[in-house]
Amino acid sequence: MNLLVGISQATRCCRQDMAFCEGVTFQQFVILDALAKNNELNISDLHGILSVKKSTTTRLVNPLIQKGLVTREKSRLDSRSFVLSLTKEGKNVQHSVRCCLADFLNSIELNLPAGKKDNVLQAVQIFIDAIKNASGVCNCCR
Repeated sequence: MNLLVGISQATRCCRQDMAFCEGVTFQQFVILDALAKNNELNISDLHGILSVKKSTTTRLVNPLIQKGLVTREKSRLDSRSFVLSLTKEGKNVQHSVRCCLADFLNSIELNLPAGKKDNVLQAVQIFIDAIKNASGVCNCCR
């Protein structure tokens, strides 16, 4: 139990609704990053990327539109759907946050024991997979 509590506390910056860099939350950065990689996405594409419900995706995207980082336009292929893309300012913010995250990740790496980075990362990935596989067993998390 201490391990789960520790992981939850250590990853708080990736779960909170508070901005962590350049005025965006971690999930909003995930949206900006996905748009940077794909040039444009349907809003429905983001549900799977974020692993959240439609209403949550909308709640995360709207502030990005209001800040002028993302545009939302009707799809040329389907007038019922909307396509999101980054503005020039959105590209700048995405790049800046990516650099901020790179510094953070480099700092984490420097704090791993010398020569054990690969072992630690592999163990964490195995643990994440185990949690995902067991998530259907526990009804307390729903």
